[in-house]
Amino acid sequence: MSEQHPRGWRFLSTLRRGAALVTAGLLVAPVASVPALVSAPAAQAEMWRSSQFWLEDYGVTEAWETSRGEGVTVAVIDTGIDASHPALEGAVVGGTDVSGGGTSAGGPVQQTATEHGTLVASLLAGRGQPSEDSGTEQETLQEMSEEEWDEWFDDFLADLEDTYGEDWEEEVDQELLDEFYETRQFPGMDELDEDQPEQDLPGVDEDRPAGVVGVAPEADLLSISLVLEDPNPHGPSTEDQIAQAVTWAVDNGADIINMSIGSGMQDWPETWDEAFLYAEENDVLVVAASGNRASGHYSVGAPATIPGVLTVAGVDEARNISAESSSQGIAIDIAAVSEPLVGALPGGGYAMWTGTSGAAPIVAGAAALVMSAHPELSAQEVKHRLLSTADSAGSDGIDPEYGHGVLNVAEAVSGEVPAFNAADYETLQEWIRIHRRAEVDTDSHEDIPEDSGVVAGPEGEPRDLPRAADTRTAQDWAGPLTLGAAALAVVVLMTVAVVHLLSRRDGSGQHD
Repeated sequence: MSEQHPRGWRFLSTLRRGAALVTAGLLVAPVASVPALVSAPAAQAEMWRSSQFWLEDYGVTEAWETSRGEGVTVAVIDTGIDASHPALEGAVVGGTDVSGGGTSAGGPVQQTATEHGTLVASLLAGRGQPSEDSGTEQETLQEMSEEEWDEWFDDFLADLEDTYGEDWEEEVDQELLDEFYETRQFPGMDELDEDQPEQDLPGVDEDRPAGVVGVAPEADLLSISLVLEDPNPHGPSTEDQIAQAVTWAVDNGADIINMSIGSGMQDWPETWDEAFLYAEENDVLVVAASGNRASGHYSVGAPATIPGVLTVAGVDEARNISAESSSQGIAIDIAAVSEPLVGALPGGGYAMWTGTSGAAPIVAGAAALVMSAHPELSAQEVKHRLLSTADSAGSDGIDPEYGHGVLNVAEAVSGEVPAFNAADYETLQEWIRIHRRAEVDTDSHEDIPEDSGVVAGPEGEPRDLPRAADTRTAQDWAGPLTLGAAALAVVVLMTVAVVHLLSRRDGSGQHD
């Protein structure tokens, strides 16, 4: 090993089996909270599969014995999906672009987070990767010249420092890093081959055991690409793009819509009312990420705050609420893993990343499994199964960080659930009825009835008020009636007083 790389480092000890040679941070982007990837060449596909601990820990592999998402279509409204990635082969069945800068198929649109949509899609419905393709990156490293290898390795170490800071050496293992440099062999492969045989992947075809496998590996995807930058250099605003995307998803057969994007604002434009109400009326379940604290979003933002939307918070591998990857608020419905995650990158690679952007498609994938297993259920009933079977977490009741608890996919698919009561779940239709009804056109007015006796004044002036004699309401009558009764009482009292006075005088005259 060269002098630039002293021995004495621990190799990504927080990650499983040395599988991740790629680390992730977070950045702030307009409208969306997305991961910034510090990427080295992708490791062998088996490594990425072994890092997906949630497939076993959340009961996904158990649920696959009942359903794998077949027959369910999920729309991914994001930066576009690379449908040619080996892990997504056959997953994307349709798409569109609403940004003005993408392709008609919904492929990745160039922007700050171009890879975001592909990462999201792979966690939701990744197909895995044929094992014969898994050694490509390893072979590439072996074919490098000494000079090329040293240059690549220097870049790799620089990535580690960029991610972990000046103390990054405390985060890697000395022996593994040394072994990696000397052999150009990704650490832990022998152990991985023993611990993760191909037949250990229930629910996935034997010829696709590796790579990133989604929660619903047989669900179909629709890719709707947009630009999450303001202003959009291609034209339509984010507000208009999202409204159009939701409507297109419903019109093109989506059963579920995944939105791993968030504005950081609790309210939303009225133009979204119609689009999200359209989804609700057509029995389409919308799943949205709560947002990331590291991006400055401490409270849940729209579209996750829209009534009826299934809002997802993020937890770490120990199921503790993520310190940086999960906003909080009363809109939180359920929590799922948001760190550490893996996912597919455009161009065929893989990466590690964090954020509720990844937790949302895990829940959307679980919803697809439930829909596939119970096609008779409405979108609200699917949501009910997910929330009522969640593992308890946080405070009693609905916790502002965990919602109803942590996702339990096996129970959601096959477990017993309490009876569904629609009144327990808020709808956008009811919210609009209550909160939008007072917002009327200030130019509108009712015509004056012809028989009212009221003559309209000149334009711009108030009408003549009706005369007192014309009043007919109960309130109009209340004043005169009260005054009349009071006057009558005064007259009666005066009459009694006069009679009493006269009687006293008559009595006095008799005594004289």
